[in-house]
Amino acid sequence: MKSAAVAVALFLWSPAAGASSLDAVEAKFFVIHEFKLESGVVLPEVTIAYETYGELQPDGANAALITHSFTSSQHAAGYYVEGAAPPGEKPGAAGWWDKVVGPGEAIDTDRLFVIASNALGSSYGSTSPASPDPKTGKPYGPDFPAITVADIVHAQKALVDSLGVKRLVVVAGPSYGGFEAFEWAILYPGFVDGVAPVVSGPKSFAPPGADQRLVAALAKDPNWNGGRYYDRGGVVETMTKLRAETLKAYGVDDLFKDRINNPALRAAAILNLAKTWAQTFDANSLVTLLRAHETFDARRDFPKIKAKVLYLLSRSDKLFPPSIAPAIMASLKQAGVDARYFEIDSDIGHLAFGYQTEKWSPALKSFVAELMQGR
Repeated sequence: MKSAAVAVALFLWSPAAGASSLDAVEAKFFVIHEFKLESGVVLPEVTIAYETYGELQPDGANAALITHSFTSSQHAAGYYVEGAAPPGEKPGAAGWWDKVVGPGEAIDTDRLFVIASNALGSSYGSTSPASPDPKTGKPYGPDFPAITVADIVHAQKALVDSLGVKRLVVVAGPSYGGFEAFEWAILYPGFVDGVAPVVSGPKSFAPPGADQRLVAALAKDPNWNGGRYYDRGGVVETMTKLRAETLKAYGVDDLFKDRINNPALRAAAILNLAKTWAQTFDANSLVTLLRAHETFDARRDFPKIKAKVLYLLSRSDKLFPPSIAPAIMASLKQAGVDARYFEIDSDIGHLAFGYQTEKWSPALKSFVAELMQGR
């Protein structure tokens, strides 16, 4: 535990408090006081935004944790209660893993109490560079302290503990969330039964200097002001351009080809998708989360893992290509880890984790069922 004191969870934007239906999801917030980062810096107060689905058993041992991708949110499943969507989320929009998390799905909310946590440093309600700095009352901006993937996981552990969870059946997440899944298995080996990193890896995909190149690109925006753009209208135009480039690298063009034949119309649709994201995601959060995983490398700590591992990659992913799997699987097995690999037969690259869940969720369902045998 990285905190000296933990406050009770706060339920905001929750007109139907206590509802557990996936048709009545609530935005929830948990506060940690005096949260100590790996760097030694202490944040006076940290808020972690989250959602829950299903019911926790009295023994606290039927829980699962969902960790989101790099720029996603805690809205993994279901629909918000009317008027209950938090800032940055569209009312009526289904969760990004709605076909993976739910009644009878791979992460079965009829059997599991599921927690979906927004990462520390992210843009959907958790403490981040856009949050007020207690010293100034203004957004932290570029003064937000450096965090690590371990810091994100320690904050999640405080949240999980506060909810009465005694054990996690599985930690599952795509991309950046897969980093966190590996880190959970390493930091809390006796607490997690299984982890399922999807289109991810145990090591950062960022090339050296990626954060500097990102900041340099953002600095071209006239509103950047050294990262202090909050009273200047933001840097939406630059963020839109960066997002469009990222989506193309992820495989969005291949995803849209069947739906939009005209290349110009397809490019316009991608740009619109990018702009929608850029209007809600904070540029300083993008920098913070990129820096958090730049030095991430869990491979040396594989011997600490006691959880079973289901590792899933997409055949056409350029970010985490299947070619990395043999070495990773060999290292896991050499470390004595019970690990298995599943390759997703997809033509849409990295985006297979959200748009083609039917191609890989049965493997996750079998894995979770195995973890729950005898319960």
